[in-house]
Amino acid sequence: MFRKVLIANRGEIALRVARACRELGIPSVAVHSVADRDSAVVRFADESVQIGPAQPSRSYLDASAVLQAADQTGADAVHPGYGFLSEDPDFADACREAGITLIGPRPEVMATLGDKAAARSLMAGAGLPLLPGSLDPLDTEQARRLAEEIGFPVIVKAVAGGGGRGMTVVHDPDRFTDEFRRTQATAQMLFGDGRVYVEKYLDKARHVEIQVLCDGHGNAVHLGERDCTVQRRHQKLIEESPAPKLPDGMAEEMGRTAVAGALAAGYTGAGTFEFLVDPAGGYYFMEVNCRIQVEHPVTEMVTGIDLVQEQIRIAAGQPLRIGQADVRLRGAAIECRINAEDPDRAFAPAPGTISTFEAPGGPFTRIDTHVYAGYTVPPNYDSLLAKLIVWAPDRDQAIARMRRALGELRVEGRGIHTTARFLDGVLSHSAFQTAHHTTSLIDEILQSRTG
Repeated sequence: MFRKVLIANRGEIALRVARACRELGIPSVAVHSVADRDSAVVRFADESVQIGPAQPSRSYLDASAVLQAADQTGADAVHPGYGFLSEDPDFADACREAGITLIGPRPEVMATLGDKAAARSLMAGAGLPLLPGSLDPLDTEQARRLAEEIGFPVIVKAVAGGGGRGMTVVHDPDRFTDEFRRTQATAQMLFGDGRVYVEKYLDKARHVEIQVLCDGHGNAVHLGERDCTVQRRHQKLIEESPAPKLPDGMAEEMGRTAVAGALAAGYTGAGTFEFLVDPAGGYYFMEVNCRIQVEHPVTEMVTGIDLVQEQIRIAAGQPLRIGQADVRLRGAAIECRINAEDPDRAFAPAPGTISTFEAPGGPFTRIDTHVYAGYTVPPNYDSLLAKLIVWAPDRDQAIARMRRALGELRVEGRGIHTTARFLDGVLSHSAFQTAHHTTSLIDEILQSRTG
């Protein structure tokens, strides 16, 4: 096992990793920016190192500063959390060169799966179903011809994209060339890579993903599925497990194909295979996320498996302690992301100082958060304040429990607004309650408000 783990992240996921390390008896190091010097993980971790100013590019995205902190503290492993450096193959390679274990897949695997076009090609070879589209990046004329061939609407995606960024849905053929070039420019600006590809866009789809665990000894399992259909601008707001009302046998089939894809890629650690499910009952591979997911707690709640601890054990070279037959999903879990945003002002960021923070309690209610009364929400980072997760014997009871928990949550302060009340409205929507919702649900709710 590792001597010491450095946590190259911030916010709730940094605290989550530190807690996993504490339970495993591994000392942890929290790195932090100037803006996060009073963060909860700095208080909780065994050591902390300030690595730069508030700007992410000069702190959490500064690979050299992170590695210097690891060397300074004697950390022999780095957990990157999600976002920031978590899916950066160059950082993974730098860790390897420095003799430090990155808790995640190998750099070459990360590079292949981070290239969305290369990942599609690899998964097609492993037998995973794909939406019609390109397996390689295209120039403008090639892309236009392909879009006309597969039929509109189509989606233009950045090869290096992720986190819902770098993609554009095109409904109007006359706008395709302009939108294609705009997406190329956006991709270049965001990721330093302007390559894009095209695939068929499903208007009324569901977003379902499979959690996998793979060790370095050729063993792999899937831990069931999560439904992440409730999204705004490709950003997930509510997640649940299991996915409700899938066709019989689909979840298990998706799990088997995800494991096949992971083995074909030589994957190690915790990873997520994302799929779209169409109204006719077909499912299609989208991408692989080479990291722990924001929504991992819903899988933990229905399986009883600590995914972060499993990540650490796998990275330390230990074989999986479970086989597929040991994985059993029990009950239903739902997660709501509580963001510092104002839904009444087009979800504008709402940073400020929190004067009151009261977390909900009660049975089977979990809140993953780094905030507290007196905490100042900085404007420099993602707006996630907390993840509220509940478990119940079935989905209807889980929805009721979540609505009760949202009603108990109090986050107040000068300038502070959250998405909690808006999410309660989504949970009460008939389409969600009957599991007839699609990725268009949030747009439909917002349109009904303005209409």
